[in-house]
Parts: sequence; structure tokens; C-alpha cells
Amino acid sequence: MFAYIIRRLLLMFPTLLGITALVFFTMAFSPGGIGGPLLDRSGNMRGGQQQYIRAYYEKRYGLNQPKLVQYARWLNLISPIGFRSNDDGTLGSFGLKWPSLGESMQQHRPVMDLIAESLPITLLLNLISIPFVYGFGVVTGIISARHRGGWYDTATSLSQLASWSVPTIWAGVMLIGLLANRQYIKLFPTSGLHEPEAVFMPFLPHFMARGWNCGWLFDTAWHLVLPVVCLSYGSSAFLTKLMRGSILENLDSDYVRTARAKGVAERDVLYRHVFRNSLLALITVAASILPAMIGGSVVVESIFSIPGMGKLGVDSVQFRDREVVMAVTLIGGLIGLLSQILRDIIYAMADPRVSYE
Repeated sequence: MFAYIIRRLLLMFPTLLGITALVFFTMAFSPGGIGGPLLDRSGNMRGGQQQYIRAYYEKRYGLNQPKLVQYARWLNLISPIGFRSNDDGTLGSFGLKWPSLGESMQQHRPVMDLIAESLPITLLLNLISIPFVYGFGVVTGIISARHRGGWYDTATSLSQLASWSVPTIWAGVMLIGLLANRQYIKLFPTSGLHEPEAVFMPFLPHFMARGWNCGWLFDTAWHLVLPVVCLSYGSSAFLTKLMRGSILENLDSDYVRTARAKGVAERDVLYRHVFRNSLLALITVAASILPAMIGGSVVVESIFSIPGMGKLGVDSVQFRDREVVMAVTLIGGLIGLLSQILRDIIYAMADPRVSYE
């Protein structure tokens, strides 16, 4: 098992290399090239000023160099082993160095600072959504399988199929229009993570002399309700159907009939035997659900104006901000590959028959 994990970790490097190369050269060969929309914003300037701005960006970020050289310089930037950069932008001596993600062409800030601000927000959304997705999907799938063909199973199947069919962007717009609109039900905020006065709020809710104060924690949680619902309903519907089908498949197995013939209680048959074997299907798709939810954060964060990594990636793509786009791609690919390794480890723990030796 240990040797397998080492091999998978080593294979991550060529895989990440292929992912980043595909994104980089797609962006580089697209109309306008890297930083094209950013350079076009100076179109209203005089000819001399526009040429000066363009020359400044090309020299500072190396946009006038061949595309293969630009990609090689970016790899050297993020690598802990490579050529050190001098103050004038030229390459210095070769050796160990501190890796960097570069500087944003649009915001003129270190990309590491932008990721440090946005990544925790995206992880917060997913860490709240994942327990809800798995908890609701597993419980609903078990109940539907136990009452197969009943009214609960029929109602759940129809509702989950309808939920899976609803696009996330449409659901987000409808939730804002119905539950955050003053003309209908002004129950939730429309955007952001906090109210403007949240900076002056205490952390926990409590009563004050002026009345009830919801506190910073409750204000944040209230702002996250609609984004979490929008991010979770599709995955929970998928897991419900998957859990139901897996349990029904295992209920028809020989070991279940043997356990029932021995007089084992139906509850023990379901939870001690069938449930554990049914979890293997959920573990198998776990590696795809986590990257899919992080990818879904792009839509959710854009709809609800949440300053997470998804929204940062969308804004950087619009301006072809090379360093930010590549950093978001690198982190997304790394999360996806690590989730696959974690899936294989959990799969071997859940099923002793699985061996990677």
C-alpha cells in the first residue's frame, strides 16, 4: 500500500504538467493571447501612451517572448529547484529557491495573497456542503430502499430526479429572486458573506442595550444558506439514487439470504452487512464529487458574489491573467488528484479484499 501511494504521488507531477500545459497554451493561442483584454483597456489612450503601456506589460511579464519560453518561465517560478530571478527580471543562478505563484497582471498583487484570501472561502463552502450532501444522500437512499415501491420511495425518486435536472445557475437565480427579493420573501441576503456592518459585530449573537445582535458568526451562516443549498442539491440527488441502487443490489445477495436464514434481525442485516458493502459505491464516486463541487463553486460564487477561488478564476479568465489562471488550475488539479489517492486508501480500508501490492 505504501509503495502504491508513492507511485501515485510521483505520477501526479506529469499529470499536473499536462493539465497546466493544456490550459496555458489554450489561453496563449486564443484570440488576443495572454493579457489581451487587459491591454485592450488602454484603447482610449493616445497612440504613444498605448504603445508605452503595452511595452511596459510585455517587458514586466515577458509577454513578447515565445509561448514555450513563457511556460518554461512559469514552471521555473513555481518550482523549488530552478533559476533564481534577479531584481531586473532576468534569470540568475541555478539552485534551491522559494517557489512563487507570481504577480497578478490585473491587480498587481502577489497571486499567493489572492489565493490565501479566496481559497479558504471556497473550502468553507465545500466543507459545509459535503456533510450535508453525504448525510442527506445516505439517509434518504437507505429509507427509499427499505420502502421500495412505497409512497416515500416514489416521492423521493421524483423529487431527486427533478433536482438533478435543474441547472445550478437557474436554481441560484430563482433562489435569489424568490427568497431574497423584497417583492416576494426577503428572508436571505442576496450576495456576499457579511453585511456591511459585520465588522462592528461581536463574534457570537447576544442581546445588547439596543436590542438583539445576530453576531458575526450567525451573519456569516445566514449568508451561506442559499449558496450551500445551490451547491448541494444536485450532488445529494445523485448520491441518493446511487445509495438506493447499491442497497437494493446487496439486499438480493446470497450473504443477505444466509443472514436472514440464520435469524439475524432485519435491522442488523441492513446496517451491519448491507450498509457497509453499499458504501463502496459511494467511495468510488467520492473522487469525482469533490472536484465537481469545487468546480460548481465557480457558478455559485459568481451568482452570489462570493469572493472565493471560483470567482477569482472567472475574473482572471476574462482578463487572461496568466499567473492567476495558472495558479487556480494548479490548485484545482492538485485537489482532484489528491482526492483520487484518498479514495483508493479509503476503498482499501472499507474492503479488505482490495490490495494495491
